[in-house]
Amino acid sequence: MVSLLRTLQDSEPSLLPILAEQWQVKIDPKDRELAVKLIASAMLDDDHVERMWELISDAERGALQVIASNQGKMAESMFTRLFGEIRRMGAGQIERERPHEHPAGTAEALFYRGLIGVAYETSTAGPRAIVYVPDDLFPLLPLHKTAYDNLDEADDEVFEGEGETEVLPSLEQPESIQPADTSIVDDMTTLLAHIQLYTPALTEEMLADADTLIPYLMVPESERLVFSIGLAVSMDMLEIQEGHIYVKRAEARRWLGSTRHEQVRALAQAWRSSALYHDLWHVPGLLVEREAGTMPQYNPAAPREIALDLLGTVAPREDWWSQDAFIDAMKQHDRDFQRPNGDYDSWYIRNQDGEYLTGEESWDAVDGALLDYYLNGPLHWLGLLDTGDGAARLTAYGRAFVAGRAWPTPPENAEKIGLKDDGTILVPRKASRIDRFQAARVATWISSGDPFVYRLDGASISKAAEQGINVGHISGFLTKAAGDQPLPDSMKRLLENWRGGFSATASVEKALVLRTTSSDTLDFIYDTPALRRYLGARLGPMAVIVRQDQLEGLQMALGLHGIQLDLIGF
Repeated sequence: MVSLLRTLQDSEPSLLPILAEQWQVKIDPKDRELAVKLIASAMLDDDHVERMWELISDAERGALQVIASNQGKMAESMFTRLFGEIRRMGAGQIERERPHEHPAGTAEALFYRGLIGVAYETSTAGPRAIVYVPDDLFPLLPLHKTAYDNLDEADDEVFEGEGETEVLPSLEQPESIQPADTSIVDDMTTLLAHIQLYTPALTEEMLADADTLIPYLMVPESERLVFSIGLAVSMDMLEIQEGHIYVKRAEARRWLGSTRHEQVRALAQAWRSSALYHDLWHVPGLLVEREAGTMPQYNPAAPREIALDLLGTVAPREDWWSQDAFIDAMKQHDRDFQRPNGDYDSWYIRNQDGEYLTGEESWDAVDGALLDYYLNGPLHWLGLLDTGDGAARLTAYGRAFVAGRAWPTPPENAEKIGLKDDGTILVPRKASRIDRFQAARVATWISSGDPFVYRLDGASISKAAEQGINVGHISGFLTKAAGDQPLPDSMKRLLENWRGGFSATASVEKALVLRTTSSDTLDFIYDTPALRRYLGARLGPMAVIVRQDQLEGLQMALGLHGIQLDLIGF
């Protein structure tokens, strides 16, 4: 950590005379270098340390024991909550306040005796302030003499929270179980195929045409779609250019060509390390002002890693456990898991009532809610956690993920696609994801499920041609994906007819049709110039097209000639 000499060298000059007084050392304050050496020498002397240990209070000894149980250091925010604030003072304020004689609390008493220091370190949650005992002073302290019986309740709570964390108690199987699955692999394939076809605009993390895509997802939830987009961008399978989103073919094909268990692992690892997807921004009920305060410096991967480490430590391997118990364990063990300096006031987060959530009293509403989101959102979506009625259970993938163990590799026998005479293409879930991705590029999407259903038709062949895929490519792909089975004759004819592109065009349009009860009535209308001007092409002896913008005028003109016009379907 930090040596005593370094601690004294980095301290405020006004602190040295106090330490010299406390440790009974004569110094010349004007010679800082010599003063530091003399004080350090005294503080590392066994007799001086023993004398100081006898002078300090039981509360101070208990606080040192707490630090000792954490390898000689702990987060300043936690230490402050338990043992009080350490006021940093200049020479004038020290002269007035005399903090070494009248400390504001246990922490300040230890600081002005030189027994603890304050420094910064880089943790998994970012830079944080810590309280520590200097490395070379630490082994000299007679910590075995600490009397636990003299510690107050606050100190007792620390030993529970800062010591070894207990495994969560197992629960009976809950009601309303929602088993985890690997459908996110299928929906990611769907997402990549959709973006490859349409390169939609991206607005605030959501596709502009999401309403078109969502019905084809196996889990048609917009929030899970946003999560999937974040993962795909984090994995470099998607890129954003000028407000539109595109597939990066090489990276996407690499993932699509993997086995399902490899794909699940890649998605899980991408979430674990992603600095692009901010879980906190998607917690239900929270409105995060993303550009305000210190939120732009927030690294979402850091608290995620801390939560996963704790989950790997406290969750039973195969049994159900309480989600609330896990959240409480984090609150006791490392409540500042996403706030490395214990700062609860520099973010601007509102609840649904518009009230700002600040201070430690908002921990459950913000930090606890984030942990709840981890469990019921990403961990469940990724197939790592079964959930049900406030309980959770790690799956085989989940156990490997949180504990860093070997990833399960169940056998996977890829199924072939099926081709029908009417042009229908059936793609089982167990088919290669890269085959389904290709099928979506050359065929019209009908439905999702098991199997996914597509249809080869003229429109899809034309769309494929726009992507540089000709009928030869389509024929070769379908033959191979179907296990080298011959194409149905109808598909062969369709592809052959489109080999040179379309040979003619036709159009469909909406039209208004005037129908009469007799041919004589329509003849009269058609032979009357004042009425014929409203009409288009005649469709038969008793039907004629009415121009779209002429209906009201025709109705009035017919009325003048004694002909009633009934409007049907308007």
